[in-house]
Amino acid sequence: MTRCSSTAVTISVSGVGGRGMTDVCRMPAEFDAMEFVEYIKTPKVDKVTLHRPYTMPVEGTLCVTGHHLILSSRMDSEKRKDDEKEELWMLHIAVDSLEKKFVGPIGYLTLYCKNFLVIQLDIPNVEECLNVASSIEQLSSLGSLTMTYPFFYRSTFERMEDGWVAFQPESELTRLKSEDWRLSYVNKNYDISDTYPRAVVVPKTVDDDTLRAAAAFRSGGRFPILSYLHKGHGTAILRSSQPMTGANSKRCREDERLLNAALGVGRRGYVIDTRSNANATAAKSKGGGFEIESHYPQWRRVHKPLEKYTTLQDSLAKLIDACKDSSNTTKWLSRLSASGWLGHVKELLNVACLVAQCVDKDSYSILIHGSDGFDVTPQVTSLAQIILDPDCRTIRGLEALIEREWIQGGHPFASRCAHGVFYTGKAKHVGPVFLLFLDCVWQLHQQFSCSFEFNEDFLYMIFEHSYSSQFGTFLCNNESERERVKLSQNTTSLWTYMNRPAILQKYLNPLFKTNQGVIWPAVAPQSLCLWESTYLRWDIDPAPRSAVWGAVLDIMQEDKEARLKVNELRRELAELQKEAMQKGLIGE
Repeated sequence: MTRCSSTAVTISVSGVGGRGMTDVCRMPAEFDAMEFVEYIKTPKVDKVTLHRPYTMPVEGTLCVTGHHLILSSRMDSEKRKDDEKEELWMLHIAVDSLEKKFVGPIGYLTLYCKNFLVIQLDIPNVEECLNVASSIEQLSSLGSLTMTYPFFYRSTFERMEDGWVAFQPESELTRLKSEDWRLSYVNKNYDISDTYPRAVVVPKTVDDDTLRAAAAFRSGGRFPILSYLHKGHGTAILRSSQPMTGANSKRCREDERLLNAALGVGRRGYVIDTRSNANATAAKSKGGGFEIESHYPQWRRVHKPLEKYTTLQDSLAKLIDACKDSSNTTKWLSRLSASGWLGHVKELLNVACLVAQCVDKDSYSILIHGSDGFDVTPQVTSLAQIILDPDCRTIRGLEALIEREWIQGGHPFASRCAHGVFYTGKAKHVGPVFLLFLDCVWQLHQQFSCSFEFNEDFLYMIFEHSYSSQFGTFLCNNESERERVKLSQNTTSLWTYMNRPAILQKYLNPLFKTNQGVIWPAVAPQSLCLWESTYLRWDIDPAPRSAVWGAVLDIMQEDKEARLKVNELRRELAELQKEAMQKGLIGE
């Protein structure tokens, strides 16, 4: 029976060994085909054979629609059970690249997906194979955002809440319970910063005119704003972009006033610059720079360099290449090490732990920035909050964190997640920044498996949706762009789908026990693991892992039943003791 790990965004495969997503409203093939008929020369092909990892080949009819590639098996539907149905249901946009190969009259089409899945379709006619390939190539890279599937998708499930308004800045502010901070709408028209949200949290003593002046001094107008406030010490984690000090070491007194107001009277803080000292200094020649300590005497600057998205993309490509190469297992460990991916995980966790230590143990406020402030910066601010705040380790808390720090915070999802590691064209702005963050969350989950409400499938599901989805949550690069295309009106939020009891059950961690404390992970290389269920998801047999978790769930159920029985027996014993005392059979 299919093990459903998410919601049919990328690929739906039913049948033995299927690990796809099936719980979704599907439109008829004709609906899409009519909209995109010019791209579809061959809408249907019979006798196509599907090959996918750890399942038997399936022969069926392949249909090409405006947004999906669909294969239904030719098995008589009356002779099969629902859980034996063999099916492929894939969004075109989930395909990263494809390869065509021809042997005689047969065309072999290999699809490389953004979630690292590789499948092969054997098409019995060369011309039909070429037509299908051409359709996928064109429909996977539609020029207009509003022609993508989220703008056509119409859900039929009952909506418990609207995910587009579930995590608004106003509701998040109430969680702070502090009189020292306020919500500013200085950027309500996105004219201060087109990558910041319309509402930001800033010190209450700082007016909007000061914010405007500080924004003019920061790259992209991203002036310092609040990410997290420590409940015990009142210390803060702030985020921004680099200051535009330039070669002449310019200063901005409004920016200095803003940062000092965030500290409070008599307090000190650290500026953690995620660039090397050399790179930060070199940025001055291009108009950028860093905080000069003589202008910010209450702040001390520390450089903790983390790699940019381009380096991460190369590293992930090497990792996946090693995962897909089963011909040379003897060099697996050396290739894993050479990819450098776990090194990036280690360094990011190191910096996040440093931030958490400064805020929690040393009572220092922290300002984090690199160059632009929307890639590495949210990685650090988000991980530090997960370490510090138990609420961020819940399903709803993680959703709120992703909304606040990543989506509203202006991480360019449309650019960074436009392609995966299999893409062979030119992609200047692509990089797995968000995936690296999710990997680090998984590392924390592995070390503190009882402290997280969600399981690892929840993290994988979010990863898949960030690259291809029927929902609009991860579309566009910032809030300004989302409002321009009226995303909340024209698409469904992922959180609308997720935050329903029937769906949430799939992603609950059976080992979860609320832990109100700070979690301090081990970050030594030997403490870090490869996230197998993501990078090797389609390359290792899922049966052993499924069997282990099945056994765990059985044990948990038996334990629950045993505890209920114990409580019942205790009540019966108490009643018998009470009755015996009333009859004088036993003394008090």
